[in-house]
Amino acid sequence: MSNSAVFVPHFHWDREWYEPFQVFRHRLVTALDTVLETAEANPDFRFTVDGQMAAIEDYLEMRPENRDRLVALVTEGRIAIGPWLILLDEFLCSGETIVRNLQMGWAAAANLGGAMPIGYLPDMFGHVAQMPQILARAGIEHAALWRGVPGSVDGHAFRWRAPDGSEVRTEFLFDGYDNGLDVLLVPDQIGRALGEYAQMTNERWGGDPVLAMAGTDHNAPDPHLAAWLRQASGEGRAITIATLDEYLRKHVRDEVSAVVTGELRSHVRGNILPGVLSVRLGLKQRMALAERTIDHAERMNALWSRRDDSPFLSLAWHKIIESTAHDSVVGSGTDETCDQVAARLAEAAQTARAVRDAALAEPAALVPSDGYLVANPLPFRRTALVEVDVAAPPAGTGLAAIATDGSTHPVQLIAEAPTVLSDERMDASQLERVLRRIHRRELFGRLIDRYELTPGQFVFHLAEVPTSGPFDLLILRQEVAAAAAEYPGEWRVLTVEEARATALVPVQVPASGLTAFRVEPREDTAPPPTSYEPATATDRTLSNGLVEVTVAADGTLDITGSDGTVLNGVGRLVDGGDRGDSYNYAPPAHDILVSDPSEITVELLEDGPLRSRLRVTRVYAWPAALSTDRDLRDERIVPTPVETLVEVRTGEPFVRVSTSFLNQSADHRLRFHVPLPEPVATSSSAGQFAVTERGLTAEGGWGEFPLPTFPASTFVSAGAASVLLDHSSEYELVGDGTELAVTLLRAIGSISVNIHPLRDEPAASEIPAPGAQDLGMRVENRFAVVPSATGWRGANAVALAEEFRNDVLVTRGTAPAGCQLPPDTAGLNVDGQDVLVSGIRRVTDDQSKAGIEVRLAAMTDSASTVRVTGAFSEATTVDLLGRPISSTQAQDELELALGPWEIRTVVLR
Repeated sequence: MSNSAVFVPHFHWDREWYEPFQVFRHRLVTALDTVLETAEANPDFRFTVDGQMAAIEDYLEMRPENRDRLVALVTEGRIAIGPWLILLDEFLCSGETIVRNLQMGWAAAANLGGAMPIGYLPDMFGHVAQMPQILARAGIEHAALWRGVPGSVDGHAFRWRAPDGSEVRTEFLFDGYDNGLDVLLVPDQIGRALGEYAQMTNERWGGDPVLAMAGTDHNAPDPHLAAWLRQASGEGRAITIATLDEYLRKHVRDEVSAVVTGELRSHVRGNILPGVLSVRLGLKQRMALAERTIDHAERMNALWSRRDDSPFLSLAWHKIIESTAHDSVVGSGTDETCDQVAARLAEAAQTARAVRDAALAEPAALVPSDGYLVANPLPFRRTALVEVDVAAPPAGTGLAAIATDGSTHPVQLIAEAPTVLSDERMDASQLERVLRRIHRRELFGRLIDRYELTPGQFVFHLAEVPTSGPFDLLILRQEVAAAAAEYPGEWRVLTVEEARATALVPVQVPASGLTAFRVEPREDTAPPPTSYEPATATDRTLSNGLVEVTVAADGTLDITGSDGTVLNGVGRLVDGGDRGDSYNYAPPAHDILVSDPSEITVELLEDGPLRSRLRVTRVYAWPAALSTDRDLRDERIVPTPVETLVEVRTGEPFVRVSTSFLNQSADHRLRFHVPLPEPVATSSSAGQFAVTERGLTAEGGWGEFPLPTFPASTFVSAGAASVLLDHSSEYELVGDGTELAVTLLRAIGSISVNIHPLRDEPAASEIPAPGAQDLGMRVENRFAVVPSATGWRGANAVALAEEFRNDVLVTRGTAPAGCQLPPDTAGLNVDGQDVLVSGIRRVTDDQSKAGIEVRLAAMTDSASTVRVTGAFSEATTVDLLGRPISSTQAQDELELALGPWEIRTVVLR
C-alpha cells in the first residue's frame, strides 16, 4: 500500500451553469482573492486553476491591481494556470475550435508567467479521438481527466493514443476531480482517513503516491489546508502539496502499460451525460453558424483583403470559445444562462460577418453593379448554385448568366416580385411629405431611376441599378413645389419598381477563388445548352441523373443512388415521450410512440432545370406533454404539421432534406429515421479531425445507463446510408442495426431531475428550465442523404459534407454598371482524397513576417499525398502553437505526405 500522498489544491470553475456568468464571477473573485492570500501567507501552499485561463481573465478584469501578485506566484510555480482558454465540450464544437482554444489559452498564460503543460480535462462529458494528437502537436506530453475511460484501465494512468498513433501519458482521475475532499472532512482525522482511502484504492497506485485532488466546484480550498496536512504528515505519512504539473513531473512513473486508442465515451467510472448532445437545439445551430462564419471570414480576409482584421477575428474567436464551455453550448444551464450563450454566439457571428463582408467589398469594387461577385471558401474548384435578385425578363424572352469568359449559362427563375410598391391619393399640399422619404437617391430600399411629374400624377420609377444618369433631389423639390402650386387638389402618387425576379444561377468558382457574372435578357426562352443532366420533377418524384427520390404513400422518401443503391422509407419520423433532463434522455414508463401521420400532402414547388423541389406536409397527433406523474404521455393531443422540403440540384449525388414544424408539445423526443437495406453492426461519424467507428452498444458500469446515442458533427454513416449534417447532432443505430435515427428535437423542462430512471445520481439541482421545451418555437433541421453501397469512403462523404455545409459567398458589385467583368482569380488549391482543410488564415510571426496558415487533416486510415498550389515561395511546417518545425522552398506548389489521420499545419509565404 502506498505510504505517501500528493494533495493538489484546486477548484473546478463552471463559468456559467445554474447561475449566469456574472453571478458566478462574483463568487470567483472572492475565491481567487482567498487563493492569493493563502499562497502569500504560506510558502507550502500550491494551487491549480482548473486548466482554463477564462477564470484568470474574468478575475483580473475585476481585480487588475492583483496582476503582479498573480504573476509572481505563477512564475514561482506555486500557482498553475492554463493551458486552455476554457474547459470545453469537445464534441459540440469543431476540431479547429479546440485548437484555437488551446492556442488562446497558451498565449494568455504566457503573458502571466507561463502555462501548465498538462492537457487538463477534468469534467468534460467524454473526449474526442484526436485529443492526444492535438496535445502532442502542441508539445504537451501529459493529460489528466475523469469521464469516459474504459473499464480496461485498472490503474491510475494509461497511454492515450490518437488514431494517427500520437500518445500522451494520461492521469486517470478515477474517483473524480474531488477525491481528496472525503479525506479532509474531519481535519484532525486526515491521517486515518488517508490511510483508509489508500488501502481501498491500493491496487490502482502501483507504488506511486496517492493523488488527492483537494477541491470542488466554485470554492477555494480552506486557508488552513496546508496546516492540516503538515499535522497529518507528522503522524507518519508522507504528504506533499503540489500543483497538478508538479505531481505528474516529480511524483509518478512515466512508464504505464495500459493503452487506450481513440475517443473516451465509456460510462464505466463516470457519467458522460450524453443527453447534452441533443438538448437546446438552437445552441448547437448557433455554434455551427458562428464557426462557419468566422472560418469564412478568416479565409476571405487572408486571401482577398489588404486590411488585417485580426483584432476583430480574435474577439469573435474568444466569444465562440467561451461558449464551448461544458456547461454552455451543451444547454445544461438555466434559461437566462442559455440566452446569454446564444447572444454571445450571435455576437461572434456578427463580428465575423463584418470582417467577411469588408474583405469581399474590396474585390467587389471591380465588379459592375449590375453583376455579382462569388467567392468560394473551399480550396477546390466547384460549381455552385446561387440565388440572386435580377430584373425580370420582358415577355417572350428568357435570361442567361454571362460568365467572366463570356460563356452563357442557364438561369432558373424562382419567383417574381410585384412592381407596384405604393399607390396613394393625397392633396397637392402633402406632396412635399413624399419627398422626405427620399434619402439622396434611395427610396423604399431601391434607387430612383427616373420620375414623371404630370398634372395630378407623380410617378417614381425605381431600379436596383439606375441607368438614367444623375439624380438631383434639390431640383426635384423645386419642380414638385411648382407643380403643387399650379395644380391644387388631389394627386395620385405611384411608386413603381422595375419588374424583379429571383434567379438561380450555376457558377463555376476557382479553388478558394473569385468569379463574377451578370444576368441578361435572352431573345428566346430556351435555356443555353449545358453538359450536365438537368434536375427534373413530377408531382412525387425528383431526379438529376445521379440520384432519384420518390415520395411514398406514407410521406417517406425512397432514394436511389447512382450505383443503384436504394434507401426506402427515409424520413420516417418517430416521436416519443422524454421524462429526462438536460443531461440524460429517459422514456416514460408507459411511452406512446407516434410515427404514422394522420394527413399527408405533397406539393411540387420547382421543376428544374437547375433545382427541383417538393414539399411534403405530414400532420401528426402528438401528446401535449407528460402526465402529472411523468410516467405516461398526456391524453391531450396537439395536431402538428411537419413540413419536409425535398430538393435535388444538378450535379449533386445527394438529396437535400429540411424539416420544419412549430413545436407545441412538451417533454418529447423526435427522431428522423433512415432505414438501411441490410442490418449493420457499426456506424461512423465525422468530427474533430477524425471519422470514428462505433458499435451497437455502449460500455456501462457506473450510475448511468449506457444508451448508445453518439455525437456526429459533419456526417454520420451506417451501411449504405450517409447523412450530411449542418450542425452537431445526436444519432443512434436502432432496431438491431436496421435503422439510423438522427435526433431532431429533445424537449425537456429541467436542468436535472432528482429521480431519473436511467441515472442513479442527480447531475445537478432540480432547477426548472422551461425554455428547454422550445414551446412555440419553429424547429428546423437541414441535412442531406447520400446512398452508396461503398459507404462514406466510396461516397466521398468528407468532401460532400464540406460542400453541403459551406455555401459560396455572393455580393453585388459596386463598380459602374455595364463595365467589363473582371477575370476569375484563384486562391489556394488543395488536392487530396479525404483531406479536410480546417482553417486558412493570415498570421504574423515574431519577426512581423506575414504568411497564410493552412491546417490540414487526413480523414482516412491510409497515407495520402496532398498538393497545395497558390502564390507562395516558402512553406514552414509549424506545431499547433505556431512554433516552426521545418521550412522548405516551394515555388507556388507544395507536396505533402500525410500519415493516416495526421493533422498538419503549414505557413505559406
